Amino acid sequence: MTTKQVFEYMHHAPDHDDPVHGAPMKVNMGPQHPATHGVLRLAIELDGETVTSIDPIVGYLHRGKEKTCESLGWHKFFPHTDRLDYVQPLLNNVGYALACEKLAGIQVPQRGQEVRVLLMELSRVMAHLIYIGTTSIDLGAVTIFFYSFRLREELYSILDAYTGHRMNNTYVRIGGVYADVDENVEGMVAEFLRTAPARLDEIEKLLTANRIWHDRNRGVGVISVEDAKRLSLSGPNLRGSGLAYDLRKAQPYSGYETYDFDVPVGTVGDAYDRYLVRMEEMRQSLRLCTQALERLKKSKGADVLTEDRRYVLPPKGDVHSSMEELIAQFKIVSDLRLPKGEAYHAVESSKGELGFYLVSDGSSKPVRCHIRAPGLMNVQAVPVLGRGRLLSDMVAIIGGLDFVMGEVDR
Repeated sequence: MTTKQVFEYMHHAPDHDDPVHGAPMKVNMGPQHPATHGVLRLAIELDGETVTSIDPIVGYLHRGKEKTCESLGWHKFFPHTDRLDYVQPLLNNVGYALACEKLAGIQVPQRGQEVRVLLMELSRVMAHLIYIGTTSIDLGAVTIFFYSFRLREELYSILDAYTGHRMNNTYVRIGGVYADVDENVEGMVAEFLRTAPARLDEIEKLLTANRIWHDRNRGVGVISVEDAKRLSLSGPNLRGSGLAYDLRKAQPYSGYETYDFDVPVGTVGDAYDRYLVRMEEMRQSLRLCTQALERLKKSKGADVLTEDRRYVLPPKGDVHSSMEELIAQFKIVSDLRLPKGEAYHAVESSKGELGFYLVSDGSSKPVRCHIRAPGLMNVQAVPVLGRGRLLSDMVAIIGGLDFVMGEVDR
C-alpha cells in the first residue's frame, strides 16, 4: 500500500464487514509475562483495546503436589508445602500441620502456638510486601519495589536466624515447631516491630495519594460481595468488597481468639480497596506479632513441641545418645501412621482460605490429600473482573487479586 492508501485506510470509518475492523483480535498475555505473576496464560479477545472475553489457562507449573503427598507419606510432605505459595512457606506448613493434628487428636503446647502465631503473621507481612512491590513495578512505580523489598529483606534475616533458611523453611512440625525462639531472634523481631510501622507509613505516603497509582487502581476490578462469594473468593479480595470475614475470627485456631486485632474491610471492592486492606492488614499483623512476642517472654522454658512420641520426633540430643530414640525417629520419618478417618483444616493465608483435606486409612500414606488453594479461586475471578475493561487494566486486576502460581498449579 502507498502512504496515501494507508492514511485513507486508517481514517476510514469502521465497518463490521471489514475483515480488519470487524473481527475481534485474539492475544495471549503470558505464560512468560512478568505481569501475570507467574506462568499464567490469559487468552484474551479484544474489540479494539476493550476486553470482550478472557480464558485463564493454568497448568504450566503443575507439579502434582497432592499426589506427591499421597505417595510420600505424612511426614515427608512438609517440605513440599513450602513450595505451594512460596512467598509464605511457614503459613503453608501450619495449615498442613493443623489438618494432621486434627486427624491425630494432637494438642499443640501453648508456647508452640505462640511461636506459630508469630511466624504466621511475619509471613503475612512478607507476602503482602511481595504484592506491594511487584504490583507497583507492573504499574510503573518501580521505586516502591525497593522500599518494600528492603523491609522484606529484614524479615528474611529474622527467618534465617531462626530456621537457618531464608525461604522454604520447613520449621513447623506435627505437634508444634522444630525449635524454640532464642533471645537473639526475639531481639531481631522486637527491632523489626519497632521500625516497621514507620516504613509502612513511608510506602503509603508514596503510593496511597499518588495520582498514577490511584487512577490505575480506583474503579478497576470492582466486585460485589455477592459475586465475590459466588466465586469463592476469600481473604483480602473478599474483605476488600466489604465483608469482614476472617478465619482467625470466624474459626479461630492457634489461640487467635485470645489476641486483639481488627479486620479491615473496603467499601467499593476495587483494586484500590484491596490495596488499602492489605496495607492495614500488615499493621494488624505487626500488632499480633507484638502480642505474641510479649507472651513468649512470659512463657520461657515451656515446651514448643508436644511429647506424644507416636507422632512427634524426639529431641535431637536424645537421638544422638539413645538407640531407642534413634529408632523412634526413624519410624516417624519413614513410617508415620495417622489414625483412620478424615479431617479438613484451613488457615487465613495472605491470599485467603488455605485448607488441607486429608483422608487416612490408618497406613503411612494418605488415601487422599486435597489442597483448597485460594490462589486458584482468585484466578477464576480474572474473566469476571476483566470483561469490558481496557487491556491495560488487566495488569492492575491481576496484581490486585494477588495469587502465586505454585499454589494454583499444585
